[in-house]
Amino acid sequence: MGKKGGFPGGGGMPPNMGKLMKQAQQMQKQMKETQAELEDAEYTATAGGGMVEVTISGQKEIKKIHIDPEAVDPEDVETLEDLVMAAVNEAIRKMEEDSSEKMSAITGGVNGLF
Repeated sequence: MGKKGGFPGGGGMPPNMGKLMKQAQQMQKQMKETQAELEDAEYTATAGGGMVEVTISGQKEIKKIHIDPEAVDPEDVETLEDLVMAAVNEAIRKMEEDSSEKMSAITGGVNGLF
């Protein structure tokens, strides 16, 4: 009598499961390495034609802010605030875009399989 259910060849696992597991482990290793690389990376953005420059880490920590003295106008603090905010947001956007691109390169189309 033949077995019911399971996968051809017996054993209860698909024939390529070992290969899939090895690929998954490789992908996990690559993801950990890339995550560490991303956390160590720094991203710099400017606003106001370079009057404000912000550098953040891959962990979204502000590492450096440079403000050109010409951007400091005691009569117009609001513009300076806007420039700092724009530079910070752009640096975060760069970091997230880089992270997304690098992780997508590792995972490829895996998400479409599940």
